[in-house]
Amino acid sequence: MATPLSLPTSTSTSNLSRTSLFSASLLLRFSSILHCKSITHFTYSRFPYLASNSALRRETKQFSDESDYEDDEEEEDIDLEWMERDARDAVKEYTRSLSKELTIDDEVSGGKQDSSLPKHIPDHLLPRVAIVGRPNVGKSALFNRLVGGNKAIVVDEPGVTRDRLYGRSFWGDQEFMVVDTGGVMTLSKSQEDVMEELAITTTIGMDGIPLATREMAVARMPSMIERQAVSAVEEATVIIFVVDGQAGLVAADVEIAQWLRKRYSHKHIVLAVNKCESPKRGLMQATEFWSLGLSPLPISAISGSGTGDLLQEVCSELKKFEIMGDYEEEEENRVPSIAIVGRPNVGKSSILNALVGEDRTIVSPISGTTRDAIDTEFTSPDGQKYKLIDTAGIRRRAAIVSAGSTTEALSVNRAFRAVRRSDVVALVVEALACITEQDFKIAERIEKEGKGCVIVVNKWDTIPNKNNQTARYYEEDVRQKLRVLDWAPIVYSTATNGDSVDTIISAASMVEKERSRRLGTAILNQVVQEAFTFKPPPRTRGGKRGRIFYTTQAAIRPPTFVFFVNDSKLFPEPYRRYMEKQLRSDAGFPGTPIRLLWRSRRRPDRQGKIFDRKKKKTVSADKLALAA
Repeated sequence: MATPLSLPTSTSTSNLSRTSLFSASLLLRFSSILHCKSITHFTYSRFPYLASNSALRRETKQFSDESDYEDDEEEEDIDLEWMERDARDAVKEYTRSLSKELTIDDEVSGGKQDSSLPKHIPDHLLPRVAIVGRPNVGKSALFNRLVGGNKAIVVDEPGVTRDRLYGRSFWGDQEFMVVDTGGVMTLSKSQEDVMEELAITTTIGMDGIPLATREMAVARMPSMIERQAVSAVEEATVIIFVVDGQAGLVAADVEIAQWLRKRYSHKHIVLAVNKCESPKRGLMQATEFWSLGLSPLPISAISGSGTGDLLQEVCSELKKFEIMGDYEEEEENRVPSIAIVGRPNVGKSSILNALVGEDRTIVSPISGTTRDAIDTEFTSPDGQKYKLIDTAGIRRRAAIVSAGSTTEALSVNRAFRAVRRSDVVALVVEALACITEQDFKIAERIEKEGKGCVIVVNKWDTIPNKNNQTARYYEEDVRQKLRVLDWAPIVYSTATNGDSVDTIISAASMVEKERSRRLGTAILNQVVQEAFTFKPPPRTRGGKRGRIFYTTQAAIRPPTFVFFVNDSKLFPEPYRRYMEKQLRSDAGFPGTPIRLLWRSRRRPDRQGKIFDRKKKKTVSADKLALAA
C-alpha cells in the first residue's frame, strides 16, 4: 500500500520537493474545476505547511495556474452573460481589423441606393430595361449611374463590356432591372475593322492554342457579343438606345436605329444622347439625332444631368408591380451566393452555362473573355434558389502590371469583390494543369475572407487512363498544394459535356449549411474540455500554464468561437491549430473556415467596470483591446 506524500518539516522553500508541490497543485486544480471545497480542505490537511505558510501557498498556486487571483476569489462564479457580450465585441473588433487588411485597389463606398426601399420583389419578376448602342458611347457609365456604384467596368476604350450585366434600380416607387450590354456591331464594317475597333488580339493569352482555333475564336467574338445584346433586348420592356453627343450622328447609329424600329417597334425605345456635359450645348448636340425618328434626351452619365428626365420617361412605360404577401415571405428566405473564381481559361463560364442551361456568358478560348462579374439567378432541382457569380480569370499581379491593361486590373478587382459578397466560392482548377502559386494565392484570399469553398477540378475528361485510384491520388496532390483549404470538398466535373456539374451545387449547398450552423454551448465546452484534458498547453519556464474558462460561438458565416482564458499569450500557435483540428474532428464544419479568437479573461464588477488583476486597475469594458 502506497504511503501518502508528505512535506519535510522545514518550511524553507528551497527544501521543498518539486514532486510534492506538483501533487498538491493538481489537487488544488481539481478542487477549482469541480468547485469542491472538500478537496481543498483535504489538500491543506495533508500538506499543513501550505495552510500556514503564505510563501509556500503562492508557490503551489503557481503550479496550478492561479497565481493571478486572490485566495478568497477562487470560488467566484463565471458571468456568462458578460462573456457572451464580450465575445460579440471581440468578433466585431476582429472583423474591422480584417477588413482593413483585405483591401481592394479600386474599392470605394459605392452606391446611392436608398436602403429604406424594401426589396421584396424577386429579381426575375422585375421589368427589364436594356441599354444598347454602338461601342464606347457610355453604356456602362449610364448603367453605373442608374444602379449606383461601380458595378460595370468603365474604361475609355471600346469593347470592354461583353456579357449581359444586371443591376436593380428604382425611380420613386418603381423598381426595375437594368441590363448593360456590349456594343452592337454593324454589317457595314469588315472583319478586320471590327477586330481593330474592339482591340481583339490573336496572340495575347492564347498560348498553346492552334492558329486555326485562334482565328475561329476571334471571328466569333463580335457575333457572340451581339447575341448577348440581342438577348437583353428580347427580354426588355423598355430599350434605352445610347448615342454619343460629342461624336455626333454616325452610320452605326443609323443602322442600329433602323434595326430597333424594324424588329422592336412594339417596345418603348428611349433615345439617350450621352456625353452632353453642358445643358445648353446638350440641346444643340441632340438636335441632329431627330433624324433617327426618335425623341432625343440629352444626358450625362458621368455628372448625372438629364438622368431624371430619362428615368421619368422609362418608368412611364413600366407597369407598377403589385407587391404580394407571398413575395415578402419569400425574401425572408436567404438566397446564397456562389462565386466561380479561378485562373483564366479553366472553364468558369462553361460551368455557369452548364448549370443554368443557356449561353448566359460568352465562352471562348480567348483568355480574359469574361470581364465583369456576372450575376445569374439559378434554381436547383430541389427548389433552392442561388445567385451564381461568374468572374474574370485572376492572373498574377506582376503579369497584369507587365501587360499594362487597365481593363484586366479592374476585372480582377471585380472578381475579388465577387468573392467578398459571396457565401460560397467555387475555386475552379484545370485537371491537366498543375496547381500553381496563383491558385494558392486565390485559396489564401478565400480563407482570409472567411468564405466557404468547393474545389472544382474541371475538364476531368482530359485525364488519360483514369482508374479507381486516380481521383484519390489527385486529391492527395490538391490537398498538399492547397493546404489552406484542406477542409474544402473536391468535385470533379466536365462542364462542356455537363458531366457532374450538379454535384457542384450539392456540395455548395452542404457548405452553406455548415457555414450557417451554430453549435450548442454545452456541446462546445464539452468538446473543448476533452481536447484540453487530452493535451493541455505547454508550461512556460516560470511554470505557468494556460487555462480555458469558457468557450462560446459568437458568430456564424463563418463560425467564430471565442475562448476565454487566463492569458492568451499562454496558448502558442501550434496549440491553437491543435484546438481547431479537434473542433473539426469532433464538431464537423466541413467546407468552411472557422475562426478561433482567444480572449484574456477580465472580470466585471457590479458597476459594469472590469478589474485588471495584473495591472491592479479598473477600466471600462469598451476600452479593452482584443487579445487574439
